[in-house]
Amino acid sequence: MTNYEAIIIGTGQAGPFLAGRLAGAGRKVAIIERKFFGGTCVNTGCIPTKAMVASAYVAHVAQRANDYGVVVNAISTDMKAVKARKDAISGESRIGLETWLKGMRNCTVYESHARFESPKEIRVGSELLSSDLIFINVGGRAVVPPLPGVDKVPFLTNSSMMDVDFLPKHLVIVGGSYVGLEFGQMFRRFGSEVTILEMAPHLIRREDEDVSEAIETIMGQEGINVRLNSKCIGLSPHSDGVRVTADCAEGSPEVIGSRVLLAVGRRPNTDDLGLEKAGVATDQRGYIDVDEQLRTSVPGIWALGDCNGRGAFTHTAYNDYEIVAANLLDGDSRRVSDRVTGYNLYTDPPFGRVGLTETEARRSARNLLIGQRPMTRVGRAVEKGETNGFIKILVDGDSKQILGAAILGTGGDEVIHCILDLMYAKAEYTVMKRAMHIHPTGAELLPTILGELKPATSMASNAPP
Repeated sequence: MTNYEAIIIGTGQAGPFLAGRLAGAGRKVAIIERKFFGGTCVNTGCIPTKAMVASAYVAHVAQRANDYGVVVNAISTDMKAVKARKDAISGESRIGLETWLKGMRNCTVYESHARFESPKEIRVGSELLSSDLIFINVGGRAVVPPLPGVDKVPFLTNSSMMDVDFLPKHLVIVGGSYVGLEFGQMFRRFGSEVTILEMAPHLIRREDEDVSEAIETIMGQEGINVRLNSKCIGLSPHSDGVRVTADCAEGSPEVIGSRVLLAVGRRPNTDDLGLEKAGVATDQRGYIDVDEQLRTSVPGIWALGDCNGRGAFTHTAYNDYEIVAANLLDGDSRRVSDRVTGYNLYTDPPFGRVGLTETEARRSARNLLIGQRPMTRVGRAVEKGETNGFIKILVDGDSKQILGAAILGTGGDEVIHCILDLMYAKAEYTVMKRAMHIHPTGAELLPTILGELKPATSMASNAPP
């Protein structure tokens, strides 16, 4: 048995940085990775997919070149080149992280699968490691629903999409949320026919209806066939690829595609860790139960990142690392509840959201004020020829603090941080209202919108701006 002062399982966004802090503090650390260094973000998530989104954006702008007075002749997509660019960007990040960890003083890297033998012991291949401090950072993977026929067809997930170096003639996507929408739009721009099946009445069901409807309109403008109230009930082989059978409110109950992408959610990678031997409690979906400081039910064991169910993003995983490091090393009592929820959808235009939705804010019975403006009235969007979307800001009329915001529009993924930072500061909205923003930008009209707030009682719920 080899003893360590800390053992970290997984090299996703939280694990390596925690290893760096602990090793830098003089602790003897072991970090374990069974496959690819960097986890989902580096290998199958943020970095590679946003590289592909960038390629798809260029293809889209090239197709619209005449709108800008630029003459472009033949336009085509070389999917092998798209994949090669994506692989190079992702690979550089992965190799850099692996090199950093393997060269880290006081840190030993193990490349194998880890399983608990007891609350303080981890089996890695033929070796047994022990520590009083163990950190689980094993991430998650795509859900493959038990659909009839799913074992009979070559379906794709967000991970296997990374291997696609060809253009599907017709990509059928089961699931109309983040993964489905991003892949749907990018492959439509590359040249595929795309159909998205969503079982709910609107896309990205967690969002307000005006957001969902606006995104559905954007998808439709690009020729994507979005079918709502369509529950996938079966898959079967077809001479053209795959037959997808759906229980739908309207339209044909069958969609024939050359490929099918299953984008119906994710699950934690906790089912083969031997958690039962350590006594670590999980919920019914397999997520590890943690408290506000990310401690599990067993003293000396923490869970960070996607596997704890307290966030499903790279930035929440990194914040998990910050919380644990602050409590263990800095004497700073940080908690999960300190953070303000924020995230982006990387369609084009992108969608940034922070805090409460309008639906949630109305249910809270607050003295709610709302300010909103369509992107057609944002100069920067007009100049760029990208006027889809809108900005919506929610304010508590009593405390004068911002409750949330939704920005669907060019630059929205960056502009949302203006709101996010003000919410962290717990400042009154009047601070931004009095600010002088730079022209021309996507953020310049935030003070103007905050100066035009109206009581929610005078506005229809989720009314499009």
